[in-house]
Amino acid sequence: MFEGTFVAIVTPFKNNKVDYDAYEKLLEMQIKAGNGIVPCGTTGESATLSYEEHSEVIKFTVDIVKKRVPVIAGTGSNSTKEALELTKEAEKIGADAALLISPYYNKPNQKGIYEHYKYIAENVNIAMILYNVPGRTARNIEAETTIALSKIKNIVGIKEASGDLVQASKIIKETDKSFVVLSGEDALTYFIMTIGGKGVISVTANVMPEKVNQMVSYALKGNFEEAKKLHLELLELSKVMFIDTNPIPVKETLALMGLISNELRLPLTNLSDDNREKLKKVLKSYNII
Repeated sequence: MFEGTFVAIVTPFKNNKVDYDAYEKLLEMQIKAGNGIVPCGTTGESATLSYEEHSEVIKFTVDIVKKRVPVIAGTGSNSTKEALELTKEAEKIGADAALLISPYYNKPNQKGIYEHYKYIAENVNIAMILYNVPGRTARNIEAETTIALSKIKNIVGIKEASGDLVQASKIIKETDKSFVVLSGEDALTYFIMTIGGKGVISVTANVMPEKVNQMVSYALKGNFEEAKKLHLELLELSKVMFIDTNPIPVKETLALMGLISNELRLPLTNLSDDNREKLKKVLKSYNII
């Protein structure tokens, strides 16, 4: 269930409220491509969603998807108590799994990170996927910590976004084959899959869902030559999606495509004029706009 392409989907806003009409269209676009859905992650601006909005977006996603593809709900927090509450809510709503970012700002040591995830896992039945993104959290989940957590029954995988292929290799080598390592960086998905990764939680899939899905599908089948071609084809697009803080560029792109309003919540702000022109140049080269 947790192999393949999953989109780290944006949360569209209109007049500072979730634009559910636009969101439903985005969901259907991803389902058509065969991609799983990850609502309320970093790309979904979870940090500025209220608790009520967070639960509503997950419920709306589950209701629209209707088990056509897996839904992995973002439920992480720097507060263990809050992360547990959100994860329990996702389980109650009917999400297939929960994605939990490691605690940010607090900067716990490795024991604290282990105990955080262990406590949540022991108090829910839903499958849990760890999310390691030290560029956001200021703390790396070290390979040894991930390996130890993988022994907990309902911790089934990790979204690895450290950029460290040696670390990803060690995790893949020293965890059970059932433990899934997913790329958390589009530009590194191909490489992670060549060492045994099972897919990606992708920002780029918001824009080109079929292409990302095809690349991952080739890699899962062991056809790395075709996967490499698509990796190289998508590379400039994947890079430009991070020309500024995620999800600023991807929301600008979807707005230029006419799919959403280009609305972010503070403290995020729109692209500078220079970066907007750089983005447009890349998008035009892909015939996206």
